[in-house]
This record gives sequence, C-alpha cells and structure tokens, in this order.
Amino acid sequence: MNWVTAVQRLRRERRPGVLVTITDVRGHAPREAGTKMVVSEAEVWGTIGGGNLEETALDRARSLLDAPPDEPSSVTVSLSDKARTEHGRQCCGGEVTLLFEPLAVVPAVAIFGMGHVGLELARILSRHDLDLHLVDSRKSYLAADRLACLEDGPAEVLVHHSPVPELALGEVPSGTHVLILTHDHAEDFALCDAALRTAHLGSIGLIGSAAKWRRFQQGLRVEGHDEATIARIQSPIGTPEIPGKDPAMIALSVATQLLSTVRVAVES
Repeated sequence: MNWVTAVQRLRRERRPGVLVTITDVRGHAPREAGTKMVVSEAEVWGTIGGGNLEETALDRARSLLDAPPDEPSSVTVSLSDKARTEHGRQCCGGEVTLLFEPLAVVPAVAIFGMGHVGLELARILSRHDLDLHLVDSRKSYLAADRLACLEDGPAEVLVHHSPVPELALGEVPSGTHVLILTHDHAEDFALCDAALRTAHLGSIGLIGSAAKWRRFQQGLRVEGHDEATIARIQSPIGTPEIPGKDPAMIALSVATQLLSTVRVAVES
C-alpha cells in the first residue's frame, strides 16, 4: 500500500496517524529525500530505511499520536557510528532530516435534509476539512448534478439516500455533529427522537422556530425522554448576529455556529 492510500485509509477509518517524510539528506543515507512513511498506533506503511533511523522515527511519530493535534515538526538524525541510541548504531555516515505531519481525525457533520438551506449549508461546509454526510429521503435531492458544486472543496462528501432517514444515524461515525432540517416536520421529529436514542453522536441541532421546538419538546417527553436528554438538542440553530431568512443567510448563520462548536470540540 502506498502512502497516499494509507493516508486515505486512516481518514476513512477515522484513525489518527503521522506522515513521516525525509526532507533532506546530507552524506550517505539508506533512502533519498522525498521518501515517505505513514505510522498509526499499530501499523506502518512504507519505510524510510530501517534501522536506528526508522525506529527513532516510529518512536517520535507514536509519541505524537498520544498528544493533541499539533503543527508539523522536524528532527535531524545522525547516521554515525558515534551516535549510539537505544536502537543501536547506524553507520551510513550521513545525516537525515525528517518531517512529521500529524494526521488528525477530522470532524464529521451530517446534514439531514438537502433542500434549499441544506444545499447552501453543504456548500459552506464542503470548503472545510471534514467528513460531510448528506442524508435525504428524496433521491432526486441527492442527484450528482445537484451536488456537483461540492466537489472542489477539501471535505469528504458521503451521500446517503435513506427513505427512513433516522436509519442513517447508525451509519455515521462516532462524534458526528447532526443538523436536522428536512422538508417534513414529522421526519424532523422522528430524527430528533432517534438521535436522542443514539449515544455515539456529537451535537444535535434542529432548524425551526421556538414554537416548533416547544411542540417537539412536548412530543419528546411523551416518547419517554427526560429533560436532560432533550437538552442535547439545540433549537433554534444559528447565530443571532447573522439575521435573514433566505436560504443562504440561514446556512451562513448555522455554519458559523457549527464551525465554532466543531473547533472547540477539536481543540479540547
């Protein structure tokens, strides 16, 4: 498996890793500048030359996995028989500089309802490095030509056509932030009920007025949810500093609030 595929695999499986690159070689070394290796907690893809050099790189890479996500960093390793380490000597005679790039688990967001607001919200979120799940019970709203505007952003877009949208809650990864804004209030309510019964989710947001939320709260009590559980749902959503009722403004307001939540969750 090459390093590109390894990085993609870690992202898909939502596992952290470190990309190790030889950025500079002085004198003799087992591999040339540009050689890459991908390291996870238990696996390694590729090699930067074995021996003391590689073992030193593995130790450092795995120490980064245990720390909060950080900026890339560099280390210079001497390949001299006089530079003994806990992994022994490597006497190629050269010196190698290694770049360590942490591969953090990116946030995941699920938008339930790809109507006018949902599509505008997806446009904004697709410009950020996250996994973006798009769910709708209407197949035509997930058509490739309609979602083509999302293709040039860094987000990984995953499409779920689900006639029973709440079933898709079980398909999204742990910690996914859920936004509920379907075309049908009954569908919204079913999603709220199911989301509160799904323990692995992150934040849950519901679009709508305060009056709608009061009706939903009453219905959720009838379904057996206590007040603390119901409080997991935030409604209405969006930041009041961005007013307006057209889809683009609503989407901007919701995205501003959500990205602030995601940033706080990642930093913590």
